[in-house]
Amino acid sequence: MSAWIRRTTLFLGTLAGATALWSAPAMAAGPFLTQVQATFQLTAVGVTWTSSGRCTDRTRPSCTSFDNIRSDTVLGITTLRTASGCAVNISGGTEAGHAAGTYSHGNGYKVDISHNACVDGYITAKFTFLGRTGFGRRYQARSGNLYTDEGSHWDIVFYTCGCSG
Repeated sequence: MSAWIRRTTLFLGTLAGATALWSAPAMAAGPFLTQVQATFQLTAVGVTWTSSGRCTDRTRPSCTSFDNIRSDTVLGITTLRTASGCAVNISGGTEAGHAAGTYSHGNGYKVDISHNACVDGYITAKFTFLGRTGFGRRYQARSGNLYTDEGSHWDIVFYTCGCSG
């Protein structure tokens, strides 16, 4: 076991109140995660994030927050990262400033990720093109999750974690 994994396991085990190896379901107390829980899960697979305001405050539109994000959304983005092998950078989470609705950022269903050649190629090659919407080109994974190229980023709706295909 690497030193990083041992340190992370010890810290996460202390945080979770257990000494066993950490896993995503064990960290989730319910369908929603805290900023800390989501950050650990994303970091564990190499997902990065950026914030124009360099903050995580859910009430500020210039922040990138994961507070109250759905566990399936975090599992979905980690599945994208591991299945594609691409660098994945989140540029929008649950912070204020996004459109409202049932399957919205604020309700923990959506994240925005940055474009890069690897992610763009993976999404357009692996998922079904549904056509153009008023926001951009839309693709659907077998899981039902929707990926919309909004020009400056991908807007992704995670109805499920997408863990099984």
